Amino acid sequence: MNYFDDAREPATVAREHPGEAIEDTRNWPGYGLIAVAIVTLGMTLVAAGYGFVGWAWIAGSICTLSLALGTMLVLHEHRRVKRLDAAGVLYPFGH
Repeated sequence: MNYFDDAREPATVAREHPGEAIEDTRNWPGYGLIAVAIVTLGMTLVAAGYGFVGWAWIAGSICTLSLALGTMLVLHEHRRVKRLDAAGVLYPFGH
């Protein structure tokens, strides 16, 4: 089988069609928390660079918590979609 025969290799595609992760609004809080984690990582590095140890600890704590919670939310929703898709609930008549 040629590698270029099917652009959507079933083993590597996590969603049914491109953009489905954005259409599913239950992912958005997780994406928002991951964005907050990236912003507070920058704040942590700047605070640590300028010698504000207290602010670096506060921003670092927020960064860690936001990243962990955001990742858990996205993974939980991904598992929920996979479970419903395997049961045939999401698209009972095909796609």
